[in-house]
Amino acid sequence: MDMKNPFESPTTFRLHRAEYLVGWIVCTALIILHWNEIRLLPAIILFAYIDLIGYIPGAIAFRRSPDGRISKNYYIAYNVMHSMITQGAVIAIWGFTIGWEWALIVIPWHLFADRGVYGNFLKPFRLPFEPHPAPGYQRLMDELSAATPATTGDRTPEAARVSGT
Repeated sequence: MDMKNPFESPTTFRLHRAEYLVGWIVCTALIILHWNEIRLLPAIILFAYIDLIGYIPGAIAFRRSPDGRISKNYYIAYNVMHSMITQGAVIAIWGFTIGWEWALIVIPWHLFADRGVYGNFLKPFRLPFEPHPAPGYQRLMDELSAATPATTGDRTPEAARVSGT
């Protein structure tokens, strides 16, 4: 994946998930180490509100939709609520107004679990809200597998056009 090809192969997807899984493991260890310092009610609220606002309404709408099409607003809600930027702001606002506390650890724990444990990243508008195989993705993977660097001479299409080959 790069800026010109913003997709992931199955291998890079697993590696990407592994990075978040490490974050989830670190957060889990911190939760265990500081369990007695975590206020449970704020922790439960901080953990749950992300999905109560960002996932559950879209999941319900998706399941009720006869063709699986739902408003983009559900995708936006999911992506905003599951954004590290949004949740970093929530942590900062909470910390500076209410105070820094171990209950805040459940926010990155939630996001790292979504990405590392469950493989859920931000939702693109053009895919179903819930995971379903996209035939176009499989065709792309098949095409890329057939066009390895060895078969393309390890050259970019731009280089081939410039040289005339």
